[in-house]
Amino acid sequence: MNNPELKYIKGVGPARAKLLEEELHIKSCADLIRHYPSHYIDRSRSYPLAELSGDMPAVQVRGRFVTFTTQGEGAKMRLVGLFTDGTATIEVVWFRRIKALKELYQTGREYILFGKPQAFNNRWSMVHPEVDPPDAPGAAEGLRGVYPLTEKLRNRGVSSRNIFTWIQNALKTAGHLPETLPASLISRYRMMSADQAMRVIHNPPDNARLQQARQRLKFEELFYLQLNIRRYSNRRTAAVQGIRFPKIGRFFNTFYSDILPFPLTGAQKRVLREIRADVGSGRQMNRLLQGDVGSGKTIVALMSMLIAIDNGKQACLMAPTEILAQQHYESLRSLAAPLGINVRLLTGSTRKKDRDEIHAQLSDGSLHITIGTHALIENSVQFHDLGMVIIDEQHRFGVMQRARLWSKNATLPHVLVMTATPIPRTLAMTVYGDLDVSVIDELPPGRKPITTLLRYDDQRMQVYRAIGRELAQGRQVYIVYPLIQESEKLDLKSLEEGYELVRDTFPSYRTAFVHGKMKPAEKDHQMHLFANHDAHILVATTVIEVGVNVPNASVMVIENAERFGLSQLHQLRGRVGRGAAQSYCILMSKRKIAADTRKRLELMTTTTDGFAIAEADLKMRGPGDLEGTLQSGIPFDLHIANLATDGQLVQLARNCAEEILDADPPLSLPQHSMLLPELRRLYSRPLDLSRIS
Repeated sequence: MNNPELKYIKGVGPARAKLLEEELHIKSCADLIRHYPSHYIDRSRSYPLAELSGDMPAVQVRGRFVTFTTQGEGAKMRLVGLFTDGTATIEVVWFRRIKALKELYQTGREYILFGKPQAFNNRWSMVHPEVDPPDAPGAAEGLRGVYPLTEKLRNRGVSSRNIFTWIQNALKTAGHLPETLPASLISRYRMMSADQAMRVIHNPPDNARLQQARQRLKFEELFYLQLNIRRYSNRRTAAVQGIRFPKIGRFFNTFYSDILPFPLTGAQKRVLREIRADVGSGRQMNRLLQGDVGSGKTIVALMSMLIAIDNGKQACLMAPTEILAQQHYESLRSLAAPLGINVRLLTGSTRKKDRDEIHAQLSDGSLHITIGTHALIENSVQFHDLGMVIIDEQHRFGVMQRARLWSKNATLPHVLVMTATPIPRTLAMTVYGDLDVSVIDELPPGRKPITTLLRYDDQRMQVYRAIGRELAQGRQVYIVYPLIQESEKLDLKSLEEGYELVRDTFPSYRTAFVHGKMKPAEKDHQMHLFANHDAHILVATTVIEVGVNVPNASVMVIENAERFGLSQLHQLRGRVGRGAAQSYCILMSKRKIAADTRKRLELMTTTTDGFAIAEADLKMRGPGDLEGTLQSGIPFDLHIANLATDGQLVQLARNCAEEILDADPPLSLPQHSMLLPELRRLYSRPLDLSRIS
C-alpha cells in the first residue's frame, strides 16, 4: 500500500491537510481511508419538486437554476438561487462563501441537489444543500456515506461530499490495501478481505455488501483492541508472582459456620469460589467485583480478608471518604470481633497517639485488618506482610494513589477492587480487560425493591406531603440537586434556595446541608449529623453518590433529574432501601423535556436492575469517560465498532485474540506476520493496564 502524506492527495493540499489533522486527527492517506461514514443515505431516487410535502428528510432532486440573486447586507447577506425541475420551483439559500458559489454554479445547467426541504413563507427552500453535476464522482447514485465533520471544517467550506471525493482519490493512490487479519480468521468467519471491505464501506453497491464490510471492519477494530489488552495481561501475569494462600483455616470457617448473620446468596458463593481459586493459584489476583448497592460486597470483602489472615498475612480496605471508611470499620469490626481479630481505622483525622499505635501494630504484624482512606498510602505506613488489598469505589482513586498501596509489600498482594456502579459486560471486557470480573447479580432475600416515581415541578407540594408522612414515622430523607461545572453559580443558588424551601416547609425537623465546595471538616460534620440521626433531612449535591449508609433513610428526592445520566440516578437511588421499611426514589423534573430524556426517566421507574440500566445508559450516551478509566490510557477512539451494540463481536474478538495468543504468544509465526506491525501502528503509545483497579 502506498501511504503518502495527506497534502499530496488530489484535492487536499497543505492547508486542508493541516485542518484535517487538527480537527479529525487525520494525518495520512491511511488515516483518511479509515475515516468511515457515520451513516448512509439512499441516493437511488430523485424526487419531483411537486411531490415535496410535510416534514421530509433529506431528499435528492434534479433540475436547473433559473436565477441567482444576492439579498440582505452585512452578516445577513445570502445568495438565493431559484431552482426548477419543470414540475415546481424551490429556493436554494447559502449564507457562506457567496462570491465563490455565485461563480461556481451556472443557470441553465443540470445539477443534482441533495438536502432537507423546508417550507418557508408558502415556498419550499433548501439551505446549503450538496450541489453536483450529474457526472461528478460525489453525485454517485445509490447508498452514499455521510462523513463526520466538525463545525470548524464546515465553516471552512469542507463538506461530507469533499471528504467522499478525497477518500476516492486516496483509494486510487493507495493501490491494493494489505491484509490485516490472519487468513485462518478470514476463512473461518467468511469475512471480506481488508481491501474489499475498505472499498465497499465507502462505495456500497447494496445494503447486504455494506453490512458485510461493516462487520469485517468492526471485528478487526475490536480484535486488535482485545489482542493488545490480552497480550499485555499475559505478559504481566507471567512476570508477576503472587502470594499463594494454600489453606482455608479457622477464621474463615468459624465466621462462615458460626458468625455470618445471614445465608450467603448464590452469587456471593460463586464470587468467593472465584476468589479462592485466584489466591490459591500462586499468581497475583487482580479482580473487579461488581455488585449493586446492598448486594453484599462487604461480606465478600471480609471473607476474602479472612483467607489472608488464615495464611498469616495482613489485609486492608481503602475507601474514598472518611465517613465511608468509618462505616466500613464499624461494620467489619463488629462482624470480626467474635474471632478476636484486630481491626483498626486509619484516616486523616486519626489522633497522633492512635496513629503511632496503629503504625507499630502494622509493622509488627499484630494488626490484622486496617480500614482507611488515603492515609493508608502515606510513606510512614509500613505493613509487616500485606497479603490482601480491597479498594472500595475504585474510580474515586487516582491511578498513582492505588499503585502506591500495593507497592507496600515485597511480593505484590492480591487485589480486589469493588464498585457499586454496574458496568455493561462489553465495557467490562474492554475497560477492565486486564482484570478478572466477578459480578454479584442478586440481592439478599427479604429486601424490598425501591419504588421509583416520576413527578413534575407542579406536583411539588404533593411530594412534600408524602415526605412529611415519612418523617412523621421517624424516617429520614435525602434531597439531591445537580451541580454541574458549567453553571456552578446558578446550581449553587438553586441548591441554597432549595435548602431554604425545605427548611421552611419542615420547620419541626432538622435539615443538614452538603455540597462539594464546603471544607472537608464541615462536610463531614453535616454528613455525620444525618448518619447519626441528629438531622432528619439531608439537602445535598451528588457528593453523597458514594457516601453514607443510613438504613433509616427511606426517601430519595432527585431535583432536576433530567440533568443526570441513568447510571448516576441509579447510584443515587441506591442510597435508600437499606433498611426494613419501604423506600421511595422520586425523580423531580420539568414537564417540558425532550422525548429521549423522558424515556430515560421513565425507564428508571420500571426497573431496579443496575445492569439493565447500565446497558441502556451505554446505548443512549455511549461509553464516554467511564469511571475515569481513560486516565489509564485505554484507547476508546473506536472508529466503527460500538461497545453498546456490538457485544457479540466484542466476545468473538476476545476469544479469537486469546486463541491466537495461546498458540503463538510472541506472534512470531509466519501466518501472524501482520499482527505486530498493525499493533504498533494502532497503539504506538504504551498501554499500561496494571494500575486499573
